[in-house]
Amino acid sequence: MKINKHLYKIIIGALFFTIALAVDFPNDYITLGLFVVSYFVVGGDVVQRALRNISRGKVFDENFLMFIATVGAFLIGEYSEAVGVMLFYQIGELFQSYAVDKSRRSIAELMDIRPDYANVMRNGNLETVDPDEVEIGETIVVKPGERVPLDGFVLSGTSMLDTASLTGEALPREVHVGSEVLSGCINLHGLVEVEVTKEFGDSTVSKILDLVENAAIKKSSQERFITKFARYYTPTVVILAVLLAIVPPLVTGGSFVEWLRRALIFLVISCPCALVISIPLSFFGGIGGASKCGILVKGGNYLEALADTDVVVFDKTGTLTKGTFAVTAVNAVQKTREELLYWAAYAENHSNHPIAQSLKKSYGKDIDEHKITGVTEIPGFGVEAIVDGHVVLAGNSRLLTQKAIEHTPSELVGTQIYVALDGAFIGSIIIADELKADAKQAIRDLKASGVQRIVMLTGDAKAVGQAVAQELEITEAFTELLPGDKVTKLEELLQTKRGNSKIAFVGDGVNDAPVLARSDVGIAMGALGSDAAIEAADIVIMTDEPSKIAVAIKIARKTLRIAKQNIILALGVKGIVLVLGALGMANMWAAVFADVGVAMLAILNAIRVLNAKYN
Repeated sequence: MKINKHLYKIIIGALFFTIALAVDFPNDYITLGLFVVSYFVVGGDVVQRALRNISRGKVFDENFLMFIATVGAFLIGEYSEAVGVMLFYQIGELFQSYAVDKSRRSIAELMDIRPDYANVMRNGNLETVDPDEVEIGETIVVKPGERVPLDGFVLSGTSMLDTASLTGEALPREVHVGSEVLSGCINLHGLVEVEVTKEFGDSTVSKILDLVENAAIKKSSQERFITKFARYYTPTVVILAVLLAIVPPLVTGGSFVEWLRRALIFLVISCPCALVISIPLSFFGGIGGASKCGILVKGGNYLEALADTDVVVFDKTGTLTKGTFAVTAVNAVQKTREELLYWAAYAENHSNHPIAQSLKKSYGKDIDEHKITGVTEIPGFGVEAIVDGHVVLAGNSRLLTQKAIEHTPSELVGTQIYVALDGAFIGSIIIADELKADAKQAIRDLKASGVQRIVMLTGDAKAVGQAVAQELEITEAFTELLPGDKVTKLEELLQTKRGNSKIAFVGDGVNDAPVLARSDVGIAMGALGSDAAIEAADIVIMTDEPSKIAVAIKIARKTLRIAKQNIILALGVKGIVLVLGALGMANMWAAVFADVGVAMLAILNAIRVLNAKYN
């Protein structure tokens, strides 16, 4: 039901209700008529649902309880209480509608990322087609202000892309020729041509939409408990109410009307609205709050598991590090830094190896290929090139040893490139996988959040892996692991976990998919990660920031805390007022508070998880 329509009905019904209470009409039937009109204005839909469900054999639900309680109140002459119960019940429903709508909107913002069309270049003409009709290898044109419809690489043009809808990041990302672009982003300025690399069904935006749409299916244990609890709870309280109305007057000889009134109060109090509404809403709000931070959670069960996580296991490459090589140190001998990079970049110019690319990038200038008159690849050692008439060697230490060139080995961690010019050693260049900008902060935040153990797994050499672990202050690091070894190591960690605690694994590559699937909670570094990792993971970090993992844990724990608070609040207040009602010490208005009042408090509490600031 739309909130505006719901509010309109409440206002009209409340107006008739107020007139019936405030005006002293000469005829009681007028007053009764106003109460009846008010009742059906605010509660007509509840009565209709209750009767429809009864006709279908679905008797025991909250609509049935409200219908029986309020009709019973009318029969014993408590008109104002009957209308008041229904009025405040609908106010509670309004709060629920608002809360659900707010949670849904935060997730629906992601649903708006689906592109409506794609401009595809065919036979020299630009055609506007459905994204589903574009094939891999075709060229699409994305104009300023348009949403990127499919994943691909930029063929021509430069622009800035707004990735906020995917990642939650406010700052736009620059793209140029060769840059990867993801569907769902908005092209801010500049026309770009993109070669499509994935069909729409396999694109980033399509996968995100699938995750969001299916998130509500996988419920937490608390949500499953409440569903099962309500199934048995409602018929139980109806039977107790019937017994309360019949047995005491037969045994004690008391008034049937008095005990019927107590039974009706008992029914109103026992309505499970606060529980069946607020618990799912808490987890729905948690998923919505996470989506606002660029974190996609595939279901409430994963949010619940994440809240109990006290061991986080990281893959290194692409997760804690950028997964791209870069020059981290230049040790020049008898030459300047620029000269050393010049000779190394020219020697490696014809290679497409990532190490060669990082050397050329660090050199940062155009290379005149006419200066390179000969290049010889020496497998396992490096290259020998003739550059501007000079013999340049660039490779590992064994290359210079083979050529009998004296050189000073570097003790720095990373891939070491030794360079010699005309038979003389002129220096070494260290190339390493750089740490992500927020990797250190991610580890600090996880420790501050109470995570007991942080473990790093990597296939890198021991020296490289230990150096990264030491810089990040990770005390447990396992190196030189094959993909199968990572699964084995995770199995060992799972066997040592305590009680109900959970182990989360964070990865991004294809070889991480088996470990992600085996862990209690698999977390994929999303938009830049592999499809296999995203499919296997339970939670997807849409940015390339490992610090978002601590944010996800914070959201999960807050969600679980609020859900538990709502259970205690609802059961505690209802239990007390139920006893008071059975003893005749609570009236219908107390029953309204125990039902609608507690439901509204629980709903407002659940909304906190969505409104909280996590970054």
